[in-house]
Amino acid sequence: MEISTMAQAMQLHARVLKSGPEDQTHAQTLSKLFTFSALSTSGDLTYARHILTTLRTPNSYYYNTMIRAYSDSPDPTRSITLFLAMHCREEEPEPGVVPGPDKFTYPFVLKACSKLRHTQMGKQIHGLIFKSGFMSDRYVNNALIRMYAGCGDSGLALKVFDEMSDRDVVSWTSVIDGFVDNDRPIEAIMLFEKMMESGVDPNEATLVSVLRACADTGALSIGQKVHDFVKERNLSTKANVGTALIDMYAKCGCIDNARRVFNETMDKDVFAWTAMISGLASHGLSEEAMEHFEQMKSCSVKPDERTMTAVLSACRNAGWIGKGLYHLRSMKKYKLRPTIQHYGCIVDMFVRAGQLEEAEQFIRKMIPIDPDVVLWRTLLWGCKIHGDVERSKRLVKDVELLKMDARDCGSYILLGNVYAATGNWKEKAKMRELMNQRGLVKTPGSSRIEIDGLVHEFTAGDSRHVEAETIYAKLDEIEQNVRREGYDPKVSEVLLEIDDDEKASQLLHHSEKLAVSFGLIKTNPGTVIRIVKNLRSCEDCHSFMKLISKLYQREIIIRDRIRYHHFMDGECSCGDRW
Repeated sequence: MEISTMAQAMQLHARVLKSGPEDQTHAQTLSKLFTFSALSTSGDLTYARHILTTLRTPNSYYYNTMIRAYSDSPDPTRSITLFLAMHCREEEPEPGVVPGPDKFTYPFVLKACSKLRHTQMGKQIHGLIFKSGFMSDRYVNNALIRMYAGCGDSGLALKVFDEMSDRDVVSWTSVIDGFVDNDRPIEAIMLFEKMMESGVDPNEATLVSVLRACADTGALSIGQKVHDFVKERNLSTKANVGTALIDMYAKCGCIDNARRVFNETMDKDVFAWTAMISGLASHGLSEEAMEHFEQMKSCSVKPDERTMTAVLSACRNAGWIGKGLYHLRSMKKYKLRPTIQHYGCIVDMFVRAGQLEEAEQFIRKMIPIDPDVVLWRTLLWGCKIHGDVERSKRLVKDVELLKMDARDCGSYILLGNVYAATGNWKEKAKMRELMNQRGLVKTPGSSRIEIDGLVHEFTAGDSRHVEAETIYAKLDEIEQNVRREGYDPKVSEVLLEIDDDEKASQLLHHSEKLAVSFGLIKTNPGTVIRIVKNLRSCEDCHSFMKLISKLYQREIIIRDRIRYHHFMDGECSCGDRW
């Protein structure tokens, strides 16, 4: 009998209990309805646990299945609790009623540790695995890698991987994926290259992970090699691979290639459509993004929350406030509830347009979600950009901005900058002292550029690069040339108590300027220079890049935290609206 509902499972259970003495058929039926109750989306974990507790001599399959089900549930702690009960019973004088953990138990409980980011518990279970003699088991090791990576410790994940004598494609994919998830994409790409050299063929999951790493770093040439591999193995039809390729090309600044992959994708799901709409929006092609959104709906593909974020981003980048508000309200038509990210797009839209009063009133009247510190920070940033000193002073005193996350350095930095912009250096110093007391460190601005398959990363004032002397000499030459074209450093961007010459020097050594200098040295005339930056570009760097594109006749594509900037012939695709 096939089971499709819990009502059927319970009826079958009642018949089993009434059927008399236990036999093999009885045991098989009970196992079947237990598995349905525990693992099916139509099942009932409480009922599955009831079956487990009523068994006289449950074997390890029942316990492992229950631990697995709990690890996938909204409350994975129950997985760990059941595992500990299993382990403690094993060490009692008369084991047997409850089986001890086996090699199939550990991957499920390690998954629970990963979901809970419970590193300490994971380490303790790692110790039990060692004592139990399962460290040579490949599946257990793969689970350990995923656990450490999921807990944010890529170093320990790599240590487990390095000590494995028997690795498969899952081992490689788990460690690569972990590095990407933990914002170490350059190392993920290096691992992928080692994997290929070792003769292990990647699977779909590996390809998706390495394409994510390429997207994060802007490693276009490596992404193209992966695409070639995909075509050789005829994997282009795989929806997840196609979506990853669209995303990679869009984030590497090749929107034409993203379009090509999208058009070649046969069965486009919501993820493929969303990747394309998001890519177009981030490149400032808002009209085309909205056309794709309409096409998506005409193909009966229902948008999800991420699709609507992409749509609102398109409206934001084009300055379409009315359209943005319309699409926010229309979300209920798709049975979607706006999230804080959707409201954030609207606030950013108002702020960019200089409509600070409208932005403030929108935040104050938000329902049913309470505004978070990021929304207030966006408004405060707008006050700084548009010179609304009075509003910024009032907002600084507002209770919402005082409820700052103790671990969030962004609010402290922005408040300090607001104080500095109004000449209140004493209050700026207090913000810096608060950060020091709480152990907060500002995320340094960094820019990445790929040259001949290698990703080079620069931070502001960086002198660690092996060619630093040549890079700075080239940058001095560039500065002299752009000054002749009218470049005047925007020293107001540097909110420090130093003289203007020092401020100009700091501006010159911003990370994207070092990256573009390196790009001009290392690439042939006419080659497109692509840079990925982790923060929003400052006004000075934006003006600087426009002049370089004109003087050196180069197309420069910079992806900052918000969008893409295509600089060509002294102009930028963003229309100076970012």
